[in-house]
Formats: sequence, structure tokens, C-alpha cells
Amino acid sequence: MIKVQNLTKSFGPKMAVNNISFSVERGEVLGFLGPNGAGKSTSMRMITGFIPANSGTVTVGGFDIAENPIEAKKLIGYLPENAPAYTDMTVRGFLHFTAELRGLRGVEKNKAVDRAAEMCFLTTVLHQSVDTLSKGYRHRTCFAQSLIHDPDVLILDEPTDGLDPNQKYEVRTLIRTMGEKKAIVFSTHILEEVEAACTRAIIIDRGQIVANGTPAELKQRSDIAGAVLVRFGGASAALVKQKLSELPGARKTIVLNEEGAAVSARVFPKPGNRNGELARSIAETALKENWKIEELHTEEGRLDEVFRSITLPDTTREERS
Repeated sequence: MIKVQNLTKSFGPKMAVNNISFSVERGEVLGFLGPNGAGKSTSMRMITGFIPANSGTVTVGGFDIAENPIEAKKLIGYLPENAPAYTDMTVRGFLHFTAELRGLRGVEKNKAVDRAAEMCFLTTVLHQSVDTLSKGYRHRTCFAQSLIHDPDVLILDEPTDGLDPNQKYEVRTLIRTMGEKKAIVFSTHILEEVEAACTRAIIIDRGQIVANGTPAELKQRSDIAGAVLVRFGGASAALVKQKLSELPGARKTIVLNEEGAAVSARVFPKPGNRNGELARSIAETALKENWKIEELHTEEGRLDEVFRSITLPDTTREERS
């Protein structure tokens, strides 16, 4: 549904997006991650045809966004950054206006407005003017306009910005449900949203794609992926570190905490260590040493750690290492 090839955009001497390529199929929800200024919003604006690229191509549903903009944009619903709306209109009036822009008329238009209002939980504020809405309701109003024509492609720039925790949950659930039939790209700074709603994620940094994979695949790049977190009773920190570091499958052992006779540690596996093998070795050692196992589980990795390790400036990364 979306195909981006060698997309590049500069603003004067600043290279905002540098030769990126990716595709999104129907049934995919792609999370677009990156630090501020990484090029996320610029990329989304080029995908929707809001701004032109310096070079490269974008096709939506087989239509080139530059050569066939009307056909391509008919397929797109777009929630821009900062959720712009006409503040002197009521919510219903604004949604009717955007429905008409999309070519909807009569009964079809009314049904589309009612459907979008219900999906975005706006039925209680339909007759309020936009300028009286809270930030969360204003954002949901702009989200509703992106859905008004039931598009095949959704491009959402920070769709949960300004929403409270309950509203964020509702929007994530809606995105995940719609993603079963549509192609969706949404940018976010909230990494838990990627795990909650995305089938795949791209990390962009300084205008370039630096990671692309499912949330599970990205978490495997975490330093703690496959590490075993343990807590023993009746053990000393020095002995725990010594014995666990000597295990054939252990790369290193870090003591995290020692409280009285309880010790917490994290044991990192050597490359190629089979799933569960290190945990079994640790359990066998605890049995031999007569340590009481209070906690033992294998860690799957953390997206926030992967994100930081990829996007930190090189100098900061060197200092931390």
C-alpha cells in the first residue's frame, strides 16, 4: 500500500531525510520512532504529498504521490502534527466540512460523520465549538477527520499526543483494530505504544533508518535480551558472582543488589546460548550450593534500551561504554 524509495529532503544545508526506503502492506501497523528532529514528521509530510521531496519516490496504492496526487490522496487519512482545526466551527460542523472535502454528500456524509465521532469518542462534544475543547478532545477531533472517508492508508503523527491514559488506551486499541484491514504509519515517542499497537517498527535517526523490524526482533538487539535475572536467599554476593560467572554459558555476571542474605544478579549469556539453557544451569548451581531461588526468569530485552543505544550521539555512547 505504501512504497518509499530513496526519499531525500533537505532544508538549506540541513539534511532532514537522507535516502530512506521502506514499504507498508495492508494489515500492517508501522511505528515510526526517533528522537526530536530525526526526520519523522518530514518523512510523513512527504508520504502524504504535503511537501515535495528533493529526490526519491512515494507510491500509495500504486499511485505516485507526485505524479498522481489526487488518486493517491484519496486513499490517505492524515493526522498532522499539532492537530490543526478550525476553532470557530463546532465539532460536528468541522467533521461535516472535512467529509464534504472528501466528496461525501447527503446520507453518506451523515453516516461517515456519525461513524468517525463514535470511533473517536466525540459524541458528547459534537455541538461544542473546537476552541472550547480540551487538548485531548481537540486532538481526537482531528483524528476523526482523518478517518472520515474510511481510507485504506492512515498516516498519524503523534496520534496520542495530549491524551490522558484512558484515552491513549482507546486510541491504541482503535489503531490496532483498524490495522487489521488498513496500512497504518504512526509516529510516537512512547515506546510502550509500539509494543501495544505495532506489528513492525522503524527507528529513524538523523534522517536515516537505523533499525527496522518487529517489536520482538528489535528487543533482541537489547543488551539484556536472553539474560537471566535471579534472586537467591541464603547466599553471599561474592559467591554468587563467582559461581555464576564460571558457568559455561555465562558471558558475565552482575550483582544488582544484596539485602541481608538475599542477592539479586543478572547473568548474561554467551552468543549462541540456547533458550533456557543458562537458566537451567543457574538452577542446578543453586541446588548444589543450597541457595533458595526466590526469583528466576529470562529477560526478553527492552525497547527503550535499544532505542537509546541506537540514537545516542557517538560521543555519549563512548562515554557510557
